[in-house]
Amino acid sequence: MVLLGQQHLAAHRGPSRRSRALVLAAGLAVLFSGGWLLADRYGDRPPWAEDVAYEAGFLHGNRVRQYDPTGEEAAALLAGGCERLAASGDAGVKAAYDPGRWATGCRDGAAGKQPAEQGLLG
Repeated sequence: MVLLGQQHLAAHRGPSRRSRALVLAAGLAVLFSGGWLLADRYGDRPPWAEDVAYEAGFLHGNRVRQYDPTGEEAAALLAGGCERLAASGDAGVKAAYDPGRWATGCRDGAAGKQPAEQGLLG
């Protein structure tokens, strides 16, 4: 289509296919190496592992409290059961990230408290 008053067509070329392929390959190399470095740095332990340990403990304590009809198991957790679970290794893999934070989360969940340091401002 020719516009009024325009006598010739001008083609505006973008970058060549070779340039696009090189930029794409460089971008993929950067992403791959960044992922490799993160996996090498953290291994099986994720970033923010302390928060993961707290949340896992909180969920455990909260579930025990919710499904305990007599309240005896929740009371046992509050009386040192959380620390015993974390120390014996029976609390799971996430407790191994930070056993103290896992036990704190477990006590908070068993007591029915709100989870600490959660939300936008925590």
